[in-house]
Amino acid sequence: MMIRRLVQLYAGLFVFGISTAMMVRSDFGLNPWDVFHQGVGDRTPLSFGTVVIVTGAIVLLLWIPLRQRPGLGTISNMIVIGLAADFGLWLLSDIESLPVRAALLAGGIFLNGVATSAYIGAGFGPGPRDGLMTGLAARTRWSIRAVRTAIELTVLGVGWALGGTVGLGTILFAVTIGPIVHMLLPYFATRSVSPDETAKA
Repeated sequence: MMIRRLVQLYAGLFVFGISTAMMVRSDFGLNPWDVFHQGVGDRTPLSFGTVVIVTGAIVLLLWIPLRQRPGLGTISNMIVIGLAADFGLWLLSDIESLPVRAALLAGGIFLNGVATSAYIGAGFGPGPRDGLMTGLAARTRWSIRAVRTAIELTVLGVGWALGGTVGLGTILFAVTIGPIVHMLLPYFATRSVSPDETAKA
């Protein structure tokens, strides 16, 4: 069971990074955190994946006053997704064909849902950004949805101001990722999944 969970964790994180690269190359818009990552990457010499890793490390420091405890999945999330995203961007060059870009967007969103279900279902702890959300919710007594909305609107606004891509893909991701994960998570869950974990989707 442990080997299966580890394989599921790292396969999920790797596919998550690849799906992120697919959405970047589609150029139709990204999820809020990736709009932020892209915006920072455009303003610095850092690669997209490096920004993902550095941002994750900074967010992880914010766990300290929230008294959140990282797990193997937390550290792995921070590193593997960034490396996989850079690998995917290296594999996929800029694309001009509209149908191909649309296919990359659709495939990227679906694979992101599969990957999210896999790494959450493995049960090795939340990623840095998810832990920030649940930690703030516990401290402020706000709902998970309210905290998530506040965080994502903030990073979306900052990322857009820095030049990150906001568009149709941003909207499609927002309205479809939750239902995809909700549908697939039971198939990947290696233990019972808490309401907080389900709400991350």
